[in-house]
Amino acid sequence: MTRIGDFNTLSISKEVEFGIYLDSDDFGEILLPKKYIPEEIPENNQIEVFIYHDSEGRIIATTETPFVKVDEFAYLEVVSVSGVGAFLKWGITKDLLLPFREQKVTVEEGDKVIAHVYLDSISKKLVASTKIDKFLNNVPFEYSPGEEVNILIHSKTELGYKAIINNLHWGMIYKNEIFQKIEKGQRLKAYVKKVREDEKIDLSLQKSGFELVDNTAQLIISYLENNNGFMTITDKSTPQEISNAFGISKKNFKKSIGNLYKKQIINIDNKGIRLINGD
Repeated sequence: MTRIGDFNTLSISKEVEFGIYLDSDDFGEILLPKKYIPEEIPENNQIEVFIYHDSEGRIIATTETPFVKVDEFAYLEVVSVSGVGAFLKWGITKDLLLPFREQKVTVEEGDKVIAHVYLDSISKKLVASTKIDKFLNNVPFEYSPGEEVNILIHSKTELGYKAIINNLHWGMIYKNEIFQKIEKGQRLKAYVKKVREDEKIDLSLQKSGFELVDNTAQLIISYLENNNGFMTITDKSTPQEISNAFGISKKNFKKSIGNLYKKQIINIDNKGIRLINGD
């Protein structure tokens, strides 16, 4: 099944002067314009292409890579505004329409917005929407504590940062648990901390328990190796100093150096921490 707004692997059906036609069971032959034809065609005559509508409404293929696919969210720039809405830069030649009806707040050229891309049921074309809520929390979720997820940072609040989880659900990262710089529109790996009774999801940017200690231990070892086997950062250092160096909390730092000390990987004294057998 050929999916509009996504990558599809299609077979070449014929070559013409202005490009090649690709065979699609759903939409017949789809043109890949000459300027997008790769230098080397695979031996099986199949090409991976992104399918969308051109400015005249025809289904067309490209080998350009968009910033976002159908049913996904992205942080996109408004490049122009017309009588039908705004147009967003999304990585391919034809800009993406954000209709006026899909703007939660009226946008202007130069703005950047979190937008969702979907196939409009009436026009059958790809459009964007900044009315985010209607596209989230519409399907049941089955997340487990500690599960790794992909997130898109949506907005800053008094509590912390709201994030979009796996293009499907809302989540929250609390500000007292953030030990690195994060910004709106940033894509990150995160971990489910808790699924609350009110069906809200708490997130963490760090793994918990022994997995976190192991990862943090490797960060500390790498830091020591890059600094002649010694560092002045210890459990007496401030939380900010530890966060600046490793992007973690002081609590997790102390757990990790304790673990390394027990394994006789490091020595700790009044001057700092030294890697055993380090230079």
